[in-house]
Amino acid sequence: MVDADQTFVIVGGGLAGAKAAETLRTEGFTGRVILICDERDHPYERPPLSKGYLLGKDERDGAFVHEPAWYARHDIELHLGQTVDAVDRAAKTVRFGDDGTTVHYDKLLLATGAEPRRLDIPGTDLAGVHHLRRLAHADRLKGVLTSLGRDNGHLVIAGAGWIGLEVAAAARQYGAEVTVVHRGQTPLHSVLGPELGQLFAELHIERGVRFHFGATLTEITGQDGMVLAARTDDGEEHPAHAVLAAIGAAPRTSLAEAAGLELAAPADGGGVLVDERLRTSDPDIHAAGDVASFPNPLFGARLRVEHWANALNGGPAAARAMLGREEVYDRVPYFFTDQYDLGMEYSGWAPPGSYDQVVIRGDAGKREFIAFWVREGRVLAGMNVNVWDVTDPIQRLIRSRTAVDTEALADPHVPLENLVP
Repeated sequence: MVDADQTFVIVGGGLAGAKAAETLRTEGFTGRVILICDERDHPYERPPLSKGYLLGKDERDGAFVHEPAWYARHDIELHLGQTVDAVDRAAKTVRFGDDGTTVHYDKLLLATGAEPRRLDIPGTDLAGVHHLRRLAHADRLKGVLTSLGRDNGHLVIAGAGWIGLEVAAAARQYGAEVTVVHRGQTPLHSVLGPELGQLFAELHIERGVRFHFGATLTEITGQDGMVLAARTDDGEEHPAHAVLAAIGAAPRTSLAEAAGLELAAPADGGGVLVDERLRTSDPDIHAAGDVASFPNPLFGARLRVEHWANALNGGPAAARAMLGREEVYDRVPYFFTDQYDLGMEYSGWAPPGSYDQVVIRGDAGKREFIAFWVREGRVLAGMNVNVWDVTDPIQRLIRSRTAVDTEALADPHVPLENLVP
């Protein structure tokens, strides 16, 4: 039973944490809500960091989940620039890392997110080596790209995932020279496979991005603290005035691990193990967003999803579970990207090896198409490229879990709605 005397604590001030706090209030919870954020900025969304804000198209404040006065107006106790260094499950308290103050909780939500993986090579202490995860990182990188564009400078990016490619697109639009070093043979292989990864390689090559596939960085050289070049394991040396490490992110599980909560295996993506209602191995502690590893019945697998939509939907789902609502979290994973004149939305989950066919509807050459990853006729995932208003039928096809006629799936004259059972 939830009552007005209870205290709900949320550790993590990203999108998942902020939306969880909002949901607690909209669902009628009148108890104490404490939201603890280790950054000094108010809770914000991450997509603008590599898209509109980085490009200078959007204002910095546009990334905020709520305007700053919203928290006091809704009686949310917001602690900015504060860390939590311990959870005492027996006493049901969290301890602040700066002064050792403890706060009691009746329910606790861990929305601690993820942190960028670091390059473990010489030279990463140079001033020109960057990561992109936080708003402060975007502030800094925006200035760097502006300078590189003005001075015809060189940016080397380690990694050809979504962040790497979005920053590459932004850097080229500022006028910087860009080289992407990636150990795979195509970008985005673990998400899109080789068939569609090559499309993104061609998109960037046409805009002047240089790719160095099948290699990894081994050293960043510099002088007087400044970057001069980046070397790879095949002996190549690339001129560089700045380097971006975009080699993925790791879930921030140290707090959960120290508290004795069950974690997912690293081979499964790591993260805090939760059930279908985002409850951890402690029934009074939930987890949501990038840090949560949850079972998805649609795919028969445990997923840890680092995209915007998972935080947007997972935070509220966890809040409702904290309130005792019987709600299963079974969202279809969704993300989007904007690079140059290409806009894309992806729904589903189809890692390499899980599908036996990629079906193309439309004109891939003109980059106006939908790609479907299919196994035995069943749609596992769909990606619409410069084709809009089709996310709902794509997700319904995925949810149906039934085989469809792949010839009809490829035919743009057959409405997608007609294929949904």
